Amino acid sequence: MNRRTFLKRSFGSLITLIGLSGGTYFYAKDIEPNLLKVTEEPIHFPNIPAAFHNFRIIQFSDTHIGFHYDLDQFKELAIKINQLEPDLILFSGDLVDKPNQFYWDDRIVEILRSMNAEYGKYWIYGNHDHGGYGTEIVKDIMEAGEFSLLQNESVPISKDGSYFTLAGIDDVMLGKPDLNKALQNQQENDFTILLSHEPDFADITKNYPVQVQLSGHSHGGQVRFPFIGDLYTPPYAEKYVQGKYDLHPNFTLYVNSGIGTTRLPYRFLCKPELHMYELKSE
Repeated sequence: MNRRTFLKRSFGSLITLIGLSGGTYFYAKDIEPNLLKVTEEPIHFPNIPAAFHNFRIIQFSDTHIGFHYDLDQFKELAIKINQLEPDLILFSGDLVDKPNQFYWDDRIVEILRSMNAEYGKYWIYGNHDHGGYGTEIVKDIMEAGEFSLLQNESVPISKDGSYFTLAGIDDVMLGKPDLNKALQNQQENDFTILLSHEPDFADITKNYPVQVQLSGHSHGGQVRFPFIGDLYTPPYAEKYVQGKYDLHPNFTLYVNSGIGTTRLPYRFLCKPELHMYELKSE
């Protein structure tokens, strides 16, 4: 940790201690974590096929069910996702907070299954999915919920005789990510979207023929302050924390702030987020 980061976190922690112990505590714990926002992002690239003009993609991430986020809230999220009428649904990892302590039942499967998208539902592993002996448990639950795993692999998303490539890698922290393997079936000039739980992996992705990376993991920092920004983000979410990053003209990273919380049950100036992307053919 460099000196600037140390001072930022120390000062921010002092403000958090003072602020969240006063009137903002109730807001940060009980109000803002329930204030879901929908971030709309048009995606423009020359190689998006005309058949996919206005194609709608919903990304949700980091639900961390079981840590101050329950299945009733998850059901409401599923309803909201369906109201947005997605063509494609993507989950970028961390379904429950502690897989080895979570009470798994059919209800979570029913909620996952209730999400509707004509062109499919896909997901990737996050670090919490692999952690707590969750690798196989989470995989079975997501499969039962009709979500398809992308673990160092890709699929064509086809419509009206055209397609784009959707790829996903294994979790960077606890898995075995292999971007070369994920893209091995990619054809030249394919429009390609990559799912990577950890956003800082974008520094590798930008050297590959990928136009868009969708990530989560950071929770947007969860607690943010004016002029300071985020106080803490986990490894591999320290450089790219929240929002849109145009890393060069042919590559864009989007970092979703997540749905649930972890470590601390607070959100401050960092609302839970759904991303709604619309592809725009040029």
